[in-house]
Formats: sequence, C-alpha cells, structure tokens
Amino acid sequence: MAEAPHRLGDPPDSRQRPGELTGKHDGSSLTIAVVCARFNDEVTLRLLEGAYDRLDRLGITEDHRLVAWVPGAFELPLAAKALAESGRYDAVVCLGAVIRGETSHYDFVAGECASGLQRVQLDTCVPVIFGVLTTENIGQALDRSGGKLGNKGDESVVTAVETANLLTRLKGHTPV
Repeated sequence: MAEAPHRLGDPPDSRQRPGELTGKHDGSSLTIAVVCARFNDEVTLRLLEGAYDRLDRLGITEDHRLVAWVPGAFELPLAAKALAESGRYDAVVCLGAVIRGETSHYDFVAGECASGLQRVQLDTCVPVIFGVLTTENIGQALDRSGGKLGNKGDESVVTAVETANLLTRLKGHTPV
C-alpha cells in the first residue's frame, strides 16, 4: 500500500531520512510577526483567526508574537522588511486578500506583493511567508480563509515555524 502524501501540518520528522534536514513544528522558542492587510477584512480577519489559532497550538505565546496592520496587500512588503530587518523576529507571516475585479489592478497588486515579499526574505534571510490569497472572487477567498478549503492563515504559520526552524538547523549543520 502506498504511503499517504506528506501534508502541511504533519510532523516533519515522521518522514525524515538519514542525511535530510527538516524544520520542526515547535514554535515555543520562536518570535513571529504577522502583518495583516485591512483591505478585504471580511477575509483577512478570518486568515488572522486561523493564524492566531495555529500560533497558540505551536506554542508561540502572546509575548513572542506581534500583529501589525497595513492598509492593503501592496503595503505588506514594506512592513515585512521593517520587521525582518529589526532582528526581533524569526519569521514574518503576511496575510492579505487580492480578489480579481473588472480592472487590471489585481494583476499589479498581486504580482508586486508576491515579488516584494520574496525579495524581502532573500535580502534578509528571514522567512517571509506569502499568506496572501489571490482569488477570482469572494467565494474562493472565503473557502480558503476558514471555509471548505482550510485556512491559509493557519497554513502560513506552520510554514513560518518550519522554515525558521530549518534555517536554524542549516546554520548549525556540518556537511557530511
């Protein structure tokens, strides 16, 4: 019988082989910042609730987390950069919702947000997690923010913790 695929949220060490490194899902030693966009708050508040729930479950106490609000997804990279460069956070989770409309505004905001967040993490070596929904309509956004397709806020915190822990292990890893 084939093994079930590894899903986000499964303990990573349960499938690790010799010579492989993974990040653990224990956040008790980490400090995490969450940047949340106010625009489309019907969706982003749900993403944030998922993030709060997962922060609690991974052992990240209230004194080891910060939530910063920005007007919209386009402002996420700037706030993420300030937080990453502060040296106070092991990872930054960015939450937002860009929903396609009748103009090309969607393409500019979604693309620039994604590339800006990628640039921040590559420039700072701090994990900056893209928890921004880019959907065709509000229904798809609601499905991905606590609806039938899960909660991207929850998943983004898991990704942040795993990646931050992996980077810590990589910095201390001695090549074979």
